[in-house]
Amino acid sequence: MDRSRSSGCEDAVTPDRNTLADYLRARRELLQPEEVGLNRDDHRRVRGLRREEVAHLAGISPEYYLRLEQGRDHQPSEQVLEALAGALLLDTAGRTYLFRLARPAPAPDAPPAAPAGRRVSPGVQALLAEWSRLPAYVSDRNHDILAVTGPGALLAPGYLVPGNNLLAAVFDPAVRAHSPDDWQATASSLVASLRFHSDPRDERLHQLVGALSVRHREFRRMWARHEARPQVSGTTLAHIDELGWISFHWQTLEVPGSCGQFVTTFFGAPGSPAAAASAYLAVRSIQNQASVGPDAISIS
Repeated sequence: MDRSRSSGCEDAVTPDRNTLADYLRARRELLQPEEVGLNRDDHRRVRGLRREEVAHLAGISPEYYLRLEQGRDHQPSEQVLEALAGALLLDTAGRTYLFRLARPAPAPDAPPAAPAGRRVSPGVQALLAEWSRLPAYVSDRNHDILAVTGPGALLAPGYLVPGNNLLAAVFDPAVRAHSPDDWQATASSLVASLRFHSDPRDERLHQLVGALSVRHREFRRMWARHEARPQVSGTTLAHIDELGWISFHWQTLEVPGSCGQFVTTFFGAPGSPAAAASAYLAVRSIQNQASVGPDAISIS
């Protein structure tokens, strides 16, 4: 199982004892006794599982598990991590994130972790040029938007714009008020993706999380769950004024060697409403000369 990401620069999550401790605590508090085969007694007051229950399920001592949750031991063995992942019922993404939080620090001669890439490479610019008739955008690991094709800018006017942040857009009250019923799932997925890909040392991450936490109670609730999983593919509804609500497929690919940049495209099967909508947006972007593609897609 591959538990680390290699992208040509040191952009993986850096070990942090508090981050690991917080993750273990949050996942423990979300689990209910019945989910792991334990009986619920009438006098239970703790949220989720007790520490000693997790320790028993993982086959480690309660004292050692307490040290992990208190941040006094932040490099458990692979065997302990496997046992904890099983005890906490983590999925594949959760296991990957757990191992990344607890992995040993880089060797002294390894390059330091790089900040999230802010400039789109010529290769990605060329890729966007090839996809110029599709709604597409480039974002970094904090969901800051770095580049958008013309149809992409028209898919979400005023929001899919270089310099904006996807999470800030999704949690905007105006966006939420006019979103379809899948808003909760969309927002939760974005928050989990932010945690999975971001670096706990990143000042931009702290700035973003702080601002969203102050403004949006729902973001605070989702962030506190410590769910961590990448966004890979799915479907989403987008409203286009002249066409109404259209269901698009979307796919996100990480760009190798980019220090955490991702390309997301929206598309539909040939003959589908999404394919027709993409063609319509492509024509409109040319007519309006509104493309923000390869000639103006970098943030300095």
